[in-house]
Amino acid sequence: QVQLVESGGGLVQPGGSLRLSCAASGFTFSTYTMTWYRQAPGKERELVATITSAGGRTKYGDSVKGRFTISRDNVKNTVYLQMNSLKPEDTAMYYCKTGEFTTVQGWMDYWGKGTLVTVSS
Repeated sequence: QVQLVESGGGLVQPGGSLRLSCAASGFTFSTYTMTWYRQAPGKERELVATITSAGGRTKYGDSVKGRFTISRDNVKNTVYLQMNSLKPEDTAMYYCKTGEFTTVQGWMDYWGKGTLVTVSS
């Protein structure tokens, strides 16, 4: 059973930093692309960053380029999101996601329950 558990959220002042973690279990983590999304109240879900299975390629949403860094540890089965120079508009629930193709149900997405990041003075 796929499980994704996010942690590391909290309240931080503008300009501060946080590191989010997503602990994965129930699948062969090292072979899956992992993605962070976020959703602010009243807004659509937004892709934050994604990283390929071996970590060789990363992609970032325009609003976080140059400030956020995604990384992974395939030994610890964990993906990270280092967030620097945080702004109030980064306030959102942050979710970890992965997916796989299954023969019975087609493509399946798996989501964590999220961790809340609040950027405020």
